[in-house]
Amino acid sequence: MHLLVLSRNASLYSTSRLVLAARARDHHVVVADPLDIHIVISRGRPAMFLGDRLLPPVDLVVPRIGASITNYGLAVVRQFDMMGVPVLNNAIAIARSRDKLRAMQLLTKKDIDVPRTVCARTPDSVDAALAFIGGTPAIVKLQQGAQGIGTMIAETPQAVTSLLETLWAMGQDIILQEYIAESKGRDYRAIVVGGRVIAAMRRQAKKGEFRSNLHRGGLGVRVELPKRYRHAAVGAVKVMGLEVAGVDMLEGRDGPKILEINSSPGLEGIERTSGLDVAGAIIAHAERFLARRKRRRPHRERDSVVEAEQRATRLRHG
Repeated sequence: MHLLVLSRNASLYSTSRLVLAARARDHHVVVADPLDIHIVISRGRPAMFLGDRLLPPVDLVVPRIGASITNYGLAVVRQFDMMGVPVLNNAIAIARSRDKLRAMQLLTKKDIDVPRTVCARTPDSVDAALAFIGGTPAIVKLQQGAQGIGTMIAETPQAVTSLLETLWAMGQDIILQEYIAESKGRDYRAIVVGGRVIAAMRRQAKKGEFRSNLHRGGLGVRVELPKRYRHAAVGAVKVMGLEVAGVDMLEGRDGPKILEINSSPGLEGIERTSGLDVAGAIIAHAERFLARRKRRRPHRERDSVVEAEQRATRLRHG
């Protein structure tokens, strides 16, 4: 298999682990920065260039699209998809998961629980929004963000108003979310690959920090996820349409609450905490994914971009 990994940096832990895992299974791997790929849009002759050279044929693309290059990164992924190159996470699914408000709308449509969330747009609506989520402390989030970036806690209504007014003035789209006090700075991170949880850990935020991300000093411990949490994680990833994802869940009084779904989950923390070969599991699933695509009969092959858009429409209205 000729595999292309889209990543800004080949030396990043997650990227290098995927490369090593693929080469260990005798696959040929190329890592390319999405920003170095030039998209050629032409009637009947779409193409991709890496620098000044035509990108060589690949069998499968594994996207690792960071939040800072979401728009162009998704355009690159979409171009591969439209050219008929299998992509492990397609552009529509990545975009769906990265937009926090849209993701939560789709999850609740499928009866998957999330923290109470409200989108406020004017200062006059703040009091009503806070009443809906149970008052302060409250979580203030940028609608686009990852790894805890753009996630803040406001302890008083005045702090909420001040934060929102500042962020609105900067042109940011904001959501307010209830603070799940019973989670006590803990959450679960599950890695879902091919419709099953392959690794999980419980993360505990360091003292004085409410975000449990390991790169912010949180402590991770390997766990066997309770059945309800496994079902919630797998169900959430299915709603997004992702093949590979990290799912963060809070422990609510009445069960799991989906906090975030990451289409390019970091592998370092989960591999070191769990002791499991997560990169190897992703590559093994990539092999199965590609084999399924090849087994499709030609006359039943459909435009996967159109197909994904139709699925998104059914999720919104069905």
